[in-house]
Amino acid sequence: MWYRLAQWIIHRRVAILVSLAAITIVMGYYASKVELSYEFSKAIPLDNPKYQEYQAFRAVFGDEGNRMVVGMEGGRLYDSAVFSEMASLSKRLRTTDGVVEVLSIPDAVRLQKNEALEKFEPLPIFSIPVQSQQSLDSQRALLETFPFYSGRLYNPTTGAALLSVGLDKVRINSKERTTIIEGVQKEIQAFEEKTGVSVHLSGLPFIRTTLADRIRAEMNLFLIGSLLLSALTLLLFFRSFSAMFISLVVVAIGVIMSIGTMVLFGYKITILNALIPPLVVVIGVPNCVYFFNKYHSSFKETGDKQKAIVQMVGRMGIVTLFCNIAAAIGFAVFALTESALLKEFGAVAGINIMGLFFISLLLIPAVLSYLPPPKQRHVRYLNNKWMLALLLKVERWTFQRAKIIYGVTAVVLVFAIMGVAQLKSVGFIVDDLPKQDPVYVDLKWFETHFGGVMPLEVVIDTKKKNGLLRNKRTLQAMDDFTKVVEAHPSTAAPLSLLEALKFAKQSFYDGDPESYDLPYEGDLAFMGPYLSLKSSPGNTTPKNSLQQVVAGFMDSTRSKARMSINMKDIGTEQLPLFLDTLRKEANQIFDTAQYQVTFTGSSVTFLEGSRFIIQGLTESIFWAFLLITLCMLYLFRSLKIVLISLIPNIIPLFVTAGVMGWAGIPLKPSTVLIFSVALGIVIDVTIRFLINYKQELPHYNYHVKKTLIQTIHHTGISIIYTSLVLIAGFIIFALSDFGGTQALGWLTSLTLIIGTLTNLVLLPVLLAGMAKKRV
Repeated sequence: MWYRLAQWIIHRRVAILVSLAAITIVMGYYASKVELSYEFSKAIPLDNPKYQEYQAFRAVFGDEGNRMVVGMEGGRLYDSAVFSEMASLSKRLRTTDGVVEVLSIPDAVRLQKNEALEKFEPLPIFSIPVQSQQSLDSQRALLETFPFYSGRLYNPTTGAALLSVGLDKVRINSKERTTIIEGVQKEIQAFEEKTGVSVHLSGLPFIRTTLADRIRAEMNLFLIGSLLLSALTLLLFFRSFSAMFISLVVVAIGVIMSIGTMVLFGYKITILNALIPPLVVVIGVPNCVYFFNKYHSSFKETGDKQKAIVQMVGRMGIVTLFCNIAAAIGFAVFALTESALLKEFGAVAGINIMGLFFISLLLIPAVLSYLPPPKQRHVRYLNNKWMLALLLKVERWTFQRAKIIYGVTAVVLVFAIMGVAQLKSVGFIVDDLPKQDPVYVDLKWFETHFGGVMPLEVVIDTKKKNGLLRNKRTLQAMDDFTKVVEAHPSTAAPLSLLEALKFAKQSFYDGDPESYDLPYEGDLAFMGPYLSLKSSPGNTTPKNSLQQVVAGFMDSTRSKARMSINMKDIGTEQLPLFLDTLRKEANQIFDTAQYQVTFTGSSVTFLEGSRFIIQGLTESIFWAFLLITLCMLYLFRSLKIVLISLIPNIIPLFVTAGVMGWAGIPLKPSTVLIFSVALGIVIDVTIRFLINYKQELPHYNYHVKKTLIQTIHHTGISIIYTSLVLIAGFIIFALSDFGGTQALGWLTSLTLIIGTLTNLVLLPVLLAGMAKKRV
């Protein structure tokens, strides 16, 4: 069949090349429309309770992840010149495109009681422009009499200040995101340069935008880098510009089609599927290496270009098909998980890896049929003395050093298992960044001075209309729970309806700091008219009124209250324990028969998303093993050979996991991916070796030793060259700014090295041992 297919390809070569060109142009058009995704919640299934709780929260209270924070070092902030610049910065930011709200120390207000109108009137604490240093100092003293601002706009211990920038909820989740963030950064940089005050930036919009932009930049870098390294490696091996160029065209078409597939499926670029184009390069090049290697060896034997092309397709077609099937399975199984993020990655990667097979199968023979026959220098690598000497040693090890090979394998496995025992599963929102990265440094600065920036939302449902203010027990319970949260070292002081009411009580009693306390039933009776909680026709609420602040922490029926907590990035190992502690405290404080307390927000969805990704990746490895085993069982029709073939593939995965354990690299979404990627690639080597072994066995009258010697020498060169190309393609990931991507680069390279050794050394020993037992 494959030989007839080769003849058909040569006969229809014009139509094939035109069709490939047309498809590439169409997919290139769609690829040009690809967009970035900024959502981590996609990692969670849509029917997951945590996801539904988060969406319900957003429907009532809006998106909590649209606030960027600016931190300023204390010391000179209340110098009149610096303070004036800070006020000017706040004013300029309000006019910056995409900014909807700015809160800062110069914007702080106090509420003055208007007894005639029975309402609070917001008055600025600071006079802008600053009149004198003396007046600024007295106004600062006034600010510090309001506990509401302490820990929220300034740190009373370190003197650090915080400026909060609210961003347009719709535009900050669109392609305008980068432009908006850059506009804010431009103003902040101007302030920093003019005043010399050290400024820190953080908040989910800033972190997500920065990381997404880096992902896009890295994708381009790795794509170009992997292409260049692959091209250089191919040129060194084959000494042929035509072989290099054809290979690059194959992977270039694969890359274009992979990005076009994302757009056709309605997907966007995420931190996971951004890896697909570079992966297409490093997986597509081995297809080309094996085809060209067979073409050159066949031409060397026959001296006939046409026969060499036919033999290339006839002998390598089935091999490459099953290798690509195995690799595609390694990725496509992600589509079986519950995570939308993994489903997208698995679907796009699986489809396009299979697409690579058809691209290389059709393009390479068609183009080669137009080119002149290979020259002597193009096939010289087949007689590489160093390579032949290495393969001769492998042959000797197989038949003379089997016990030593078994012993070394056992020792390596023990070492790996000891490392696996130390492996931990933990992830942080920004732990993939180097510790010296400005994003990471600034996040830790906010954790030190303001308790963190990761949003945790607590929704308290009284299950009754107007249940928040009519039941005095509700406010008391909220106050008790607030004290529990404040006492935890991983959180900042919560912001809720209760804090607004405390602020109103202090203002009602003429700004007395001692009155910043829980308002009791009598207080609420007196304060009721001033709070203006009842709306009336034609009543226009001033932008900075207390009514708007209070309303932002209640739903329209006043049955649900929102408590916003900023917390540290404590990681997926500590976060569940922290949330369990808070739940237990909440259940003790709030009567579960009357109240329902829900924990949600980006921190919870991040935890749930990480859990689903790790669980999905772990499950996908199991399914990949199972499906690949079934494919190999169909291919070889021998359970013993299938079981033997799995051993050289399991060992590299164990070694990689062991190295991760010894090196302290945790299991997290970005590192669990290594195992599926490595399995899909290493199994290729096994399939190529075993298919060649199966093809050669009849030619040597089923003499195992002679067949193994021939297989080692025949496939060894292409296996080693392919592994070197793959390692060159993956090692470029080690240049990433992201720790997980770095680990993907060097750990996958390590897995490939181990996989090459186990397939070239251990696999022949196992096959020889099986043959001896049969005798």
